[in-house]
Parts: sequence; structure tokens; C-alpha cells
Amino acid sequence: MKYFVIAGEASGDIHAARLIKALRTADDKAEFKFFGGDFMERACGMKPVVHYKDMAYMGFVEVIKHLGTIMGFLKTANGIIDNWRPDAVILVDYPSFNLKVAKHAHSAGVPVFYYISPKVWAWKEYRVKQIKKYVTELYSILPFETDFFARHDYRVEYVGNPTVNEIQEVRNGFRSREQFYVDNALHADKRLIAVLPGSRKREIQENLREMLSAVSRFPDCQAVVGGAPGLDAEFYDTVFEQLGYAANKPTVLFGKSFELVHHADAALVTSGTATLETAILNTPQVVCYRMGGSKLVYRFYSRLLKVKYVSLPNLIADAPVVKELLLHFCNADNIAAELSLLLDRNSECFRSVKTGYEEIARRLTNAQSAETAAERILKRLADSGDK
Repeated sequence: MKYFVIAGEASGDIHAARLIKALRTADDKAEFKFFGGDFMERACGMKPVVHYKDMAYMGFVEVIKHLGTIMGFLKTANGIIDNWRPDAVILVDYPSFNLKVAKHAHSAGVPVFYYISPKVWAWKEYRVKQIKKYVTELYSILPFETDFFARHDYRVEYVGNPTVNEIQEVRNGFRSREQFYVDNALHADKRLIAVLPGSRKREIQENLREMLSAVSRFPDCQAVVGGAPGLDAEFYDTVFEQLGYAANKPTVLFGKSFELVHHADAALVTSGTATLETAILNTPQVVCYRMGGSKLVYRFYSRLLKVKYVSLPNLIADAPVVKELLLHFCNADNIAAELSLLLDRNSECFRSVKTGYEEIARRLTNAQSAETAAERILKRLADSGDK
């Protein structure tokens, strides 16, 4: 079988790589072409047609500025479908681009499988119509999505959450807290605050300013930044210099975010997949998302959003397990106030977060999501071939 896989961001690259491995295990003649990153490259043993770093544009203005480039990538994707004729197109989140690819694949008669649904339950609910029309099967990694799509008369299957599996696999390899401190030259007498400011340059620049300012108010704590895949130390050095930390730069760790969060006393996390990772790792967190931080933008998005919460832990638990500080609420004062509560192990806030995490773990289950999705894709393709 020939598979064309598209992931447009760092977390999608990781999840798609696991799915590719599962497909290769089940289908020893599998061939791949893909848009994605380094994890997918290792899984496939070949370079991506387009690296997701070149596709990572955020916000209306950025998209308009780079519209020609984006349309060029879309033309490339459609060309692969028309000329290479894959047996399946597999899409991972990234809906603005991927749903356009789905439309073209559908018109070309190529089955489309969506692994990791677009977050249409949060906003742009009209995209459900596109999914129903162009997507052969959708596999959910969030348990509440099955009910959402059922209300739209579209059946999707919860296959488990890949983050659970990924963390289980690496957890046994974590060093002791003492060894982690020594290996990364951390201050042995200071508590550790994991700072995860996002994966895109703009969000990192804006979130780090408030996050680092908040941590600086706790002299007994040290901030350690989780470096984003696809970015290098030079980028973070430039940001630190812009923010006034050139003489006292925080430590940045690349490829160690799970272990960093595991050993942290608390975490400041940009809204996204990392919030769920932090919950699974059982570290109390404050969810942050600055991006301009104006009240006007907050009111605008409040009208657009169709859900009570933004962060994945709260959405899965259907309760305010972790504090969400969004836009103008995401400032150093508010972050520091919440962080203070989480650092007090006797506080009701700390106990409530831990209890909420237990409920999240129960709802996510330990299902092998990539393997289950691969099995479903192959069965659907086989059933279609038999007709």
C-alpha cells in the first residue's frame, strides 16, 4: 500500500510517526510520502516532501503574507495525489490545510483517513460538513469527541490517546531528580519550574515574557525552558536578550520536555498538547496563552469559541481542573498568584489539581491509539478492495 501522510506541526509529527511505525509493522510493503518533521523522517527512513517548519504560519496576517507559499504546498500535495496515486491519504489535525487536501483526494477517489481530529468542537463548527463529505473515517484521540460528532450524525471512534502511550514508553528511562539536576547543571537548592512557552516563534516570544517574569518573583525557584522541536538554542538566546535575560539566561533543554515536566514542582504551559502531557505526568500547571493579550481580542474569541474551556485537561474532565490564563489575563501578576497556590502542597488548589488528573487518566484509558488506528485503516482499505 502507498500512504500519503500530512502533519503540519510538532505534536502532529510525533503522533504521525507512531502511526507510520504501526502501519509499517502491519504492512511490510508500505510506501510513504509525507509532509511532516524529524520524527516522521526517522519512522519512514526518508526526508519529508515539505517540513512542517516551513508551514508553521499563525494568525490571519501571517497566513495572508505567506499565501503564495501555502498555495504552493497545496499544489504539491495535490500533485502527489494525482501523480503518485496513494492508496490512502492520512491527515493529522492542521485543518485549514488538510481539509483542502481532503477535498482534492475525495474528488480523485482516494480514501481519506483523519487521525487526530481538527478541534471543530471549539470553533469553526461548520467544518464538520467538510469532514462528513470528504473524510472516509475519522479516529478520535479525545473521548468527548465521539459525543460531539454523534450530535452531527457522524460516527467516529475513540482509539485512545497517543500521549498516554508515548509517556508510558519513556517514563522508565527517566533519571532520578538528583541526577537530572546534576546532568543539567541546575541549582540543587532551588525548586524547579518547567516553562513550556509553545512551539511557534511568535507565541514563544510573547509567552516567555510573562512566564519568566512570574517565576522571577520566587527566589527559591528556577525556570527551565522546554525547547521546541525545530528551533535551536540561538533562537532562544535572541529572545532572552530581547527580554533582558542576556546576563542570566534560563536553561533550555531540547528533547527532554517529558523528563523536565516529570521532575518539576510546577509548570507554566502554553495551551495545546503540552497541557495534556503535563497532566498525564501529574505535574500541577498553569495554562498560559498570551498572543497580544488585548481585551478586544479576548471578547472576539469568547464569542467564537463553542466550549467552556480551552485546555485539554479541562475539556477531558469537563471541569476546571487547571487554571486557564488567556490573552490579557495571561500576565506575570496572575501567573505568579496561581503558581504560588500550586507550590503550596497543602493548598486546596494543589489537591484539586491532583484529583482532577486522576479523573483525566481514567477517561483517557491505556489503549494503543496508533496501532488501533492503523488496524482500522487497513481493514477499511481491505474491505474496499473486496468490493
